[in-house]
Amino acid sequence: MERTAPRPPPAVDPLRYRWVILGVATFTQAATAFFVQGIGAMGVHLQRDLDISTAQLGLLLSAAQFAPLLGFLVAGELLDRYNERWIVGTGATVVAAGLLLGSTAPGYASLLLVLLLVGAGYSTIQPGGTKSVASWFDPSRRGFAMGIRQAGLPLGAALSSAALPFLAGATSWRATLLAGGLVALLGAAVFMVFYRRPPHVTVPEDGPHLSLGAQLAARFGMVREPSMRKVLLSGLSLISVQCGVGILTVLYLYEKASLEAGAATLVLVASLGAGVAGRIVLAAWSDRVASRYTCVMTCMIAVIAGMAVLMTPLGREPVPASLTFVWLGFFGLGWYGPWLAYLTESAPPGKVGFALGMVMAVNQIAIVLVPPTLGLLKDLTGSYTPAWAVLTALTLATLAATAPAVAAVVSRQGLRRRPPYS
Repeated sequence: MERTAPRPPPAVDPLRYRWVILGVATFTQAATAFFVQGIGAMGVHLQRDLDISTAQLGLLLSAAQFAPLLGFLVAGELLDRYNERWIVGTGATVVAAGLLLGSTAPGYASLLLVLLLVGAGYSTIQPGGTKSVASWFDPSRRGFAMGIRQAGLPLGAALSSAALPFLAGATSWRATLLAGGLVALLGAAVFMVFYRRPPHVTVPEDGPHLSLGAQLAARFGMVREPSMRKVLLSGLSLISVQCGVGILTVLYLYEKASLEAGAATLVLVASLGAGVAGRIVLAAWSDRVASRYTCVMTCMIAVIAGMAVLMTPLGREPVPASLTFVWLGFFGLGWYGPWLAYLTESAPPGKVGFALGMVMAVNQIAIVLVPPTLGLLKDLTGSYTPAWAVLTALTLATLAATAPAVAAVVSRQGLRRRPPYS
């Protein structure tokens, strides 16, 4: 009896399907971060229902950020070896399972453990989604695609900050974890159903002749490359600014610019909205310039200018201060799109996943340490100026250390434009 050969899966048009991949990666990241992004907005409900202090509330905010310190490195290594579909899909499922389990948590301690589990699962989402988008988009549109994907995070933060407090007030804090778990589960399902690798992508191997130590040395050795050092330094400085704006905006406007708490919160929402626009606009601009790092340097210069305003009497006037925080939102959050595109293009071939994990792990150190450090600095001095001064000095030092190398590269290449969009 003659056997019929199985039909190959239907081919997809890469130029069209890449937009499906972009939408899937953006949705999955927003879905898995949905609950964590809304914790701060639920502070009143959590403190009331769990009877916890402000410090304990802050620990909840940080709990989901600890696991990625190591998790990003592990996820990056796995992404260089296996299909993104299973790495990201599994991580998103872990996030969903943790939140669904947390909806039955009896109290604060168990909720803290749940968020540690959620952080472990989320470690695969950021580098995995970034690598998946980078592999589907050529350089002519890679920055624009990265900007759209990264805009999903501040947009998701705004949506969760509006939805979760309402749900907590109408029902209970456990219902918010249930909702967050269901949203994350949907994100996992969407990614595993729709994601596939582009036809030209293969998984490189280090070869059996390399020991584990030699493989790790080869991976961490990429830090010696000038482009990777620029990525590390600029990421640390700008993620610190991003954390500072996130934690201090409302307090500064309330205490120093004489805005009501509600109005100050609206300014923060406007700043986040500006960050959404910045991540798309600046990333699209990076597709058109000779070096993407030029866009990153522009963000550093703009951040320094904004911080300078806050350290003058003009920064204590309601309107100028509010406009300054919107400015800082555009550049202080918008840098991430072109920065990620520059990172993926600077990483050695076959090591993009590990490079993403390594650099994001370094950034995670700042995400964990900067908010309490800036808060302590303000408490000790009674002023916000030292916090703005530290962020300004850090950004200035990074700009001074990386700008000469960029200028040399641009002068050798000439100010040529990138090829038009495909």
